[in-house]
Amino acid sequence: MTGARRPAIRTPDQRIRVFVSSTLRELAPERAAVRTAIERLRLAPVMFELGARPHPPRELYRSYLAQSDIFIGIYAESYGWVAPDETVSGLEDEYNLAPPGMPKLIYIKTLDHRDPRLDTLITRIRDDDTAAYLPFTTPDDLADKVAGDLATLLAERFDESREYDAIAGEDIDLSAASGSLTARVPVPYTTTIGREREISDIRELLRRREDRVVSLIGPGGIGKSRLGIEVARASDDLFRDGVYFVPLEGVLEPGLLLPTIAFTLGIRDNGEAALEERIAHALADRQVLLVLDNFEQIVTAAPVLVGLYTLAPDATFLVTSRVVLRIRGERVYEVDTLPPPEASAPATLERARRSPACALFVDRAASAKPGFELTDDNAGDISDICRRLDGLPLAIELAAAKTRMLAPRQIAQRLEQSLPLLTAAVRDLPDRHRTMRATIDWSVGLLPEAQREMLEDLGVFARQFTLDAVEALGRGRSWDGTAIESLAALVDASLVKQVDNRGRAVFSLLAIVREYAIGRLKDNGAADRMRAAHADYYSGLVARIAPDLGGRGQAEAVAQLELELPNLRAAVRHLIYIDRLDDAGAFAWNLLIYWWIAGFFAEVRLWMLELLDKQHPISQHTRAVAWFFALWGEMWQHPSEQVVAGLGECLRLFTESGDDDAAAMVLAARATSRVQFSSLDVDKAESELRRAVVRLHDLGNHWAEAITEVSLGRLCWVTGRTDDALTHFVTAYEIADAGGDLFTSSVAGNLRARLTFSLGDVGASEEWFVRTLMLSIRLHYEEGVAYGLEGLCAVAAARGDAWRAGALATAAETIRHRIGVFDVEAFTVHPAHLARVRAEDPASVAAGEASGRELTLTEAVALALPRVDDPAAEDALRSW
Repeated sequence: MTGARRPAIRTPDQRIRVFVSSTLRELAPERAAVRTAIERLRLAPVMFELGARPHPPRELYRSYLAQSDIFIGIYAESYGWVAPDETVSGLEDEYNLAPPGMPKLIYIKTLDHRDPRLDTLITRIRDDDTAAYLPFTTPDDLADKVAGDLATLLAERFDESREYDAIAGEDIDLSAASGSLTARVPVPYTTTIGREREISDIRELLRRREDRVVSLIGPGGIGKSRLGIEVARASDDLFRDGVYFVPLEGVLEPGLLLPTIAFTLGIRDNGEAALEERIAHALADRQVLLVLDNFEQIVTAAPVLVGLYTLAPDATFLVTSRVVLRIRGERVYEVDTLPPPEASAPATLERARRSPACALFVDRAASAKPGFELTDDNAGDISDICRRLDGLPLAIELAAAKTRMLAPRQIAQRLEQSLPLLTAAVRDLPDRHRTMRATIDWSVGLLPEAQREMLEDLGVFARQFTLDAVEALGRGRSWDGTAIESLAALVDASLVKQVDNRGRAVFSLLAIVREYAIGRLKDNGAADRMRAAHADYYSGLVARIAPDLGGRGQAEAVAQLELELPNLRAAVRHLIYIDRLDDAGAFAWNLLIYWWIAGFFAEVRLWMLELLDKQHPISQHTRAVAWFFALWGEMWQHPSEQVVAGLGECLRLFTESGDDDAAAMVLAARATSRVQFSSLDVDKAESELRRAVVRLHDLGNHWAEAITEVSLGRLCWVTGRTDDALTHFVTAYEIADAGGDLFTSSVAGNLRARLTFSLGDVGASEEWFVRTLMLSIRLHYEEGVAYGLEGLCAVAAARGDAWRAGALATAAETIRHRIGVFDVEAFTVHPAHLARVRAEDPASVAAGEASGRELTLTEAVALALPRVDDPAAEDALRSW
């Protein structure tokens, strides 16, 4: 509030807010105890929970303090972190920013030692007549004192308010009270988590007053209303004449917008003048903010706002809506989900702590189950839950509520079918938020029939999709020919999200919306038809892209397929599900090179075994494809005479079906399988590999020719012919490089680097490790990145850089564990050198390994390559 005001006792809907200031980790138990004490009195704690930032969020401190009523400071030993270019810690900053007239309750932990700067602050507080302070010993002692002091303070204020009423008598200005800046803005019953940046950004938009309408747009359950409330309360000081909150949840007719605003402002409609004119007159020359919450159901009334702000130029509107208003003067602010931990990074306790999505889950879980904490044991499961729910706040809150009955691991498992799990037991939630299904129903019910059908059809897509794919799916559907317009409407309705991926516009559904859509598709009997349409589109896409996988278009082809990977996987499964088995076999075979680069052979093997189990008639070619993929993993992991014989059968089937190219590749694969045997028949293996090289060269399959040269080099290496091995690796690299094949260039170049290193030329090997690492980055080839990190680990170990060697080794190992691909021991060079440097400097290696476990892939590459001189690799790394 601003200006002089009388003391007031608020109802539970207008709860007194208590700002709690302390260091975070040092006083975590005490903070929890104080939060409990405040909430027992039905007051609202205001607490920052996300730790130090590069710069203190002073505007946020100021805003939250401005709309808080009581300041509590808890001080122990630490003065707190001082940000760069700052002179005081956040702890002292918060005390300095607290309004002079705000009641301050200070609690000081009894200790023998304290940071001198904190002692100075405490001395200043003791000299401050506006602050009361007490010592405490334990969290329970602190909670008792906080509860008692707050109760006494409230009783004193209640007595003051009665005295004020007796003096003021009949002269109280009730219109001023009804226009109070914060009285009409609801007080959240729970802590707002992870929205500091958004609150600051939106407050800045409001401060500039360049936009007449700021619209917070996002899907149901993303927290638009909560964000609007927090922005309103944080913007108290920007609007001298008041902030008004106008709930539109129950307003279903556009014509009721003006009457609802008028009622909120206290304007009577006596029929003597148009309501729009009366509102405009009341707002004239007044700097006010009107928060219009849940505007989507009356979006056709949006032009009314243009009329209002034209007549009242000092009024600003903050709107929350699932649909863009599309009016003049509107600034759209997309409300995003809360970031969960990166899927590609190790699921550590520290990463979970830094994730706003995980922080929200833990906070709400602790409310449902007192004592619940984030631990090493549950950090991975909580991270998984938040990723499965796409960081959607309402879904996270509903999932966290289940911790009363289920452990995080059980919740994560049950989120395979998330909608049935996500049901709220909280009785005072709005009906549209009681379950996620109701939340989505609320949005879908606002759509025309054709757009509803389009949303259901989009459920057949996996994760993200392109406009071309949507248009192909629409043939024969009610929205056929209107794909762009209908998709734009769904984007505006916050049911579909549009993002830019490497310069291409792609679309996606939240996982929960996708589940809802496919459920509706099954209910109306159109699921198989849409599966077939989906599979047809992606089969055609694969047929167009596949020829580029072996040559100069490889990087672009892999990038496009990576973009479509979830849909490629879905398309194969659709084809098998609807018994188009030959089509499924052709689809899988066309992508052989991509499955290798992406590391998906294990999954393809399962598809092919499922295909063979169908017991439906299939062509010889399809049977050969299915058996080849089924045997691929066995060829590397469990080589045997049975695997060699199975590949021989594939060779026969491909030959009889007329596919000479495939037959030559299987001949090379069979020979490679022989190489894995402990009792190696060198002559037979080498003979088959050389025959395969000649046949592949004659057929013009230079990708397979180069990769077979790699196999010849490996065979020579294990049999001790290192000069011949190096010759084959060089040949393979030259063939691949000439054809623009980044994949085989990376594989051959890395083996060349390893062999060079083993022969003692550390400098030359480092050059090749760096070169092939950059090739792998350009291709998003994670196994190749692991090879490169291991090679540079060997170089670091050879030069005595123990910490760097340990970090790179562990980072590579983390990548391998995540993708499930491990190296052939005979061709590794880093373990022996790492062991040697570990013996010389175990502490540095251990420290490096600890750091390496925390690195994401991009952080590991940054450590390995302080400078990336390849622009294509640099671009690829940024988009990884």
